[in-house]
Amino acid sequence: MVESPPGQASELISGIHDSFSKNSEAEKKALIKKTNGIFELQVSNAAKETATWTIDLKKEGTVYKGNAKPKADVTIILSDETLTDLASGKLNGQKAFMTGKLKTKGNIMLATKLDTVLKVRHLPKLTKEQNSLVNFQSAKAKL
Repeated sequence: MVESPPGQASELISGIHDSFSKNSEAEKKALIKKTNGIFELQVSNAAKETATWTIDLKKEGTVYKGNAKPKADVTIILSDETLTDLASGKLNGQKAFMTGKLKTKGNIMLATKLDTVLKVRHLPKLTKEQNSLVNFQSAKAKL
């Protein structure tokens, strides 16, 4: 289990971590290929305490507490309430950005993929056939 950040986001981050840890190598590779980026989330609670989390979807397919190593492609600064609203679908990333609830540093286009990353804990598992296809495509891409 991953250490919890302050506020409501702890369950969300833990859910993403658990989903990543349960993914097969083929599922991780597919998600990494689709996203290709390292997100650093700076999540603050109502008391203005901030926890930093890294979601690595460039190399490892992991979630961990702390600053990104290597450097994040995009840093996303938001409250735990905003993060929870994004994950639940009550708020979309573009609206959060336009209203100042979400700030970014770095690759803003990668930040648009945050919605996909947050939904990873709800994605269905790949079938054996889909895993085989992903493995085949990965092997083909290496040629």
